[in-house]
Amino acid sequence: MLEMKDVSFNYGNGVPVLEHINVKIGEGEFIGLGGRNGCGKTTVTRLLMGLEKPVSGEILYDGKVINDDDASVRSHFIGYVFQRPERQMFRPTVREEVAYGPQQLGMSRDEIRQAVDEALAATEMTELSEAYPPNLNRGEKQRVAIASAIAMHTKYIVLDEPTSGQDSEDKDQLMALLTDLNKKGMTILIISHDMDIFAEYCQRVLIIGNHTKAFDGTPQELFTQRDDLYDLGLSRPDAVTLSMAVPDFPYCKSMKEFTAAMLERMGGTRK
Repeated sequence: MLEMKDVSFNYGNGVPVLEHINVKIGEGEFIGLGGRNGCGKTTVTRLLMGLEKPVSGEILYDGKVINDDDASVRSHFIGYVFQRPERQMFRPTVREEVAYGPQQLGMSRDEIRQAVDEALAATEMTELSEAYPPNLNRGEKQRVAIASAIAMHTKYIVLDEPTSGQDSEDKDQLMALLTDLNKKGMTILIISHDMDIFAEYCQRVLIIGNHTKAFDGTPQELFTQRDDLYDLGLSRPDAVTLSMAVPDFPYCKSMKEFTAAMLERMGGTRK
């Protein structure tokens, strides 16, 4: 369990970035983190990672206060995929890049080989194991970063805008990978402005607004019960909007679900 307990943060100028944040993140959750640009959502993840320190409040892992643990210590249980993943890569091959974390953990040579092989297989990067990371496309670089986290047996992984600038095929492949990892027990935390991802994939959504937690609940609750989506820098996904517009229609989290439900209704009408 990761927890932020009454956490506040600023950059030393007295201007609040976050105030009195209380959040618990359990193992095996799939969470979306959203809000307006500059609302502090990336700061939340940097505090969890140990890249920033709270001005007040506590960060806890399994009940232990970890405020003073830096990012290298926390990397044993939480991985981070930057919006530009090439910024976190510095080794000459994909295999060596993925092996770096296990080496720092002190694994044996055989353990490292096994961890890397399993991580590359899980992310479908085995065939590119000898490639030079900067030469990969963005989707492949993301998978290298995810493989690096898997090889360290990470329990949590944070991704910053992972689908921005991607075509629908790359987006679908990435989300399929993350869904599979989540089913195997890994906690996924995605920072995104893509409301379709929140609706279709996330079990829970956290929204930051006015320097604090403005919403914490299911995507359905967010998109059907809140009337301040625009104020929070959000929008309602098309599938949800359409399903809400049709009388006595079920909530649909994706256009695929909406199409299937509409075809079923039309078929029933014909009978």
